Amino acid sequence: MRKIILLMHASLDGFVAGPHGEMDWIIFDDELGLYVDRFIAACDTAIYGRVTFQMMESYWPTAADDSKAGQHQISHANWVNKAEKIVFSTTLKKSDWFNTTIIKDDIEKEIWKRKKQAGKNMILIGSASIAHLFMQQNLIDEYVININPVILGGGIPLFKSITDRKNLQLLSATTFKSGVAGLHYQSK
Repeated sequence: MRKIILLMHASLDGFVAGPHGEMDWIIFDDELGLYVDRFIAACDTAIYGRVTFQMMESYWPTAADDSKAGQHQISHANWVNKAEKIVFSTTLKKSDWFNTTIIKDDIEKEIWKRKKQAGKNMILIGSASIAHLFMQQNLIDEYVININPVILGGGIPLFKSITDRKNLQLLSATTFKSGVAGLHYQSK
């Protein structure tokens, strides 16, 4: 069965975005890019909520064409442009980005159907509201959380409305020169 991997950046105090949705505090350099690429390479499907999807759609289709693009930008652009993209949204009507499917309802049913299909794993990138829903429905198999050396004091929490205890197994912990700590957990 295919796994769902959550890839998220978080502050030390557990927020994935600041009080006004800002993410300018996230550290992402070449070293972290190589680390993230490792997880993405094991996936053939990207999962997004509408807000994150529209942000990604505005950048990645042409990112590899930029003369200033680094190794991660080129490899991620090549991957994401070919990958299946699943967007959960009740308001988005269509997308011209290649291989994009918009799902409006029956999220849990749709994800279980895809988990049972042949293929590589699926990666949920950012998309806090969808991550919260997936956590509540026990749909996430692995958590890749990049803890940034910053305390925001408020914002959108990484974990929200979790009512049941969830035990995790630490698979790896990686520290980066930037001060980011990459934590990789598997659901037990």
